[in-house]
Amino acid sequence: MQTIAEIFSQGEEIVSGQTVDTNAAWLSQKLVQMGFVVKRHSAVGDNLTDLKNLLQDISLRADLCICTGGLGPTIDDLTAQAVAESFSKPLQLDAVALEQITQYFSYRKREMVDSNRKQAFFPQGALRIDNEWGSAPGFSVQHNRCWFVFVPGVPYEMKHMFDAHIAKQLTQRFSVQPGQLITLRSVGIGEADLQEKLNTTALPDSVQLSFRAAVDEVQTKLIFLADAEQELVRKTVNQLAENIGDYIFAIDGLDRHQGDLVEVISKLMQQQKYNLSIQETASQGLMAAKCIAQSWLISSVYKQSLQQQTENQPIAEYKDIALGIAQNRQQQDGTDLVLVQLYAGNAEQFQQKELSIILFSLLLTPAGVVHSQRSIVGSKARKQNQAAIYSLDLLRRFLQNKTL
Repeated sequence: MQTIAEIFSQGEEIVSGQTVDTNAAWLSQKLVQMGFVVKRHSAVGDNLTDLKNLLQDISLRADLCICTGGLGPTIDDLTAQAVAESFSKPLQLDAVALEQITQYFSYRKREMVDSNRKQAFFPQGALRIDNEWGSAPGFSVQHNRCWFVFVPGVPYEMKHMFDAHIAKQLTQRFSVQPGQLITLRSVGIGEADLQEKLNTTALPDSVQLSFRAAVDEVQTKLIFLADAEQELVRKTVNQLAENIGDYIFAIDGLDRHQGDLVEVISKLMQQQKYNLSIQETASQGLMAAKCIAQSWLISSVYKQSLQQQTENQPIAEYKDIALGIAQNRQQQDGTDLVLVQLYAGNAEQFQQKELSIILFSLLLTPAGVVHSQRSIVGSKARKQNQAAIYSLDLLRRFLQNKTL
């Protein structure tokens, strides 16, 4: 039987778009991994009637609801009042909570104003959730079908409270079994193309498939039920990985964590005892920034003049140009590998969102030369970032002996 959970975010800054609700995504991932089925994310502004109505609705359809925000000392922090009125549980002073709040300000040598007392009032029968990381304690309470958990909206405080207190309470209160999350991490392919590659794969009923497009990668997420057989899990993961192909740079799960693109590259560089020099153009130093503090990166150079010299050259000549640059850098630095980046396009093409550039990347290796060519469209920030990622992915494919 499914245990239904919801996430409820409170605050005008959330519904107006001033603040991105990262709390909901973080909490959802935690709950799904614990074995809950998250059905809804809801957000309401600083309106008492709206808060009360939504709380009542959730109490009738969910087994668990985690609510973030609205526990502060100001007049627009309405969560405790909304719970008290909606559930007919009058607010009562929690003496321990008041002492915790008082000590919070005393320890920091700050004056506690009278409005902070508001944070120590909880609905009748509520259980306090201590907050060692901020001034606002949380609380939990049962109403109708649902167990409600209320925590501050500050991500730092919320995450610590969940890990330190709430997760344990949930495992004691609910009979849920953790699912198994496996993430196939890919670069150079979009969500739609991934979907096409996976359409021919029949997934077992015990797995839930989803996609997440991040700035530097696209993640294919598989959540298996707790009782799924490990042989079936591995067979399914291997089949999907085979369908996606060499776009995959890492698989997290199956008792291992491989990490992001640079983490994967770093492990391979250390294992194969390579070092690297980089010559950047389109990424304008971002490749080096992504590889910060990596001992295998010997040098990285960005020269705008290099792009100006090649701007009017036909792209068919880029390989010879890049190879000459790579050989010079190798002589200067004495490195095993040299990664050179050029692009076809002028300043207008780089800055105009609707115009594209052609990225050319070349990697000089002890075994010879490999290169790749990609079209990049979008804002100048996107072009810069994608240029860094695509060039680094050429390095990754070489290190993993993948198709280039």
